Amino acid sequence: MRMEYVEAVLELGAMVPAGTALAYGDVSELLGSGGPRQVGAVLSHHGSSIPWWRIIRASGEAPPGHERDALAHYLAEGTPLRGDFLDFQRSGEGRWRVDLAAARWAPTDEEFAVIDAVAERLEPASRKVSVPDDEMFV
Repeated sequence: MRMEYVEAVLELGAMVPAGTALAYGDVSELLGSGGPRQVGAVLSHHGSSIPWWRIIRASGEAPPGHERDALAHYLAEGTPLRGDFLDFQRSGEGRWRVDLAAARWAPTDEEFAVIDAVAERLEPASRKVSVPDDEMFV
């Protein structure tokens, strides 16, 4: 995987505020590159340096194998949750997830400007939607 993409995913992931979350697909959409699986791969290999628990599956489920740690972070941050998270916290039993509809991060205009700058560094040439008008028609 290209390091530019890894760095972009990690930079965006570090921006997600406490108590909010994004789906893997949200991250790829904001960057205009990759997809949910690529974002998940970046986080599984390089995500320990950022608040990884804030980037989750579209279903709202915590990263597999990290549910207990993620739940502790969600509870400390006040992240909206659904299901039997208190039972899971006590006994390890019970299904729960992040209420992504309530928890999804909505960047401000200033944050969007930063995200756009991160995305621009990935592949500036591929982001051009049109070409200069040279008055030639095909």
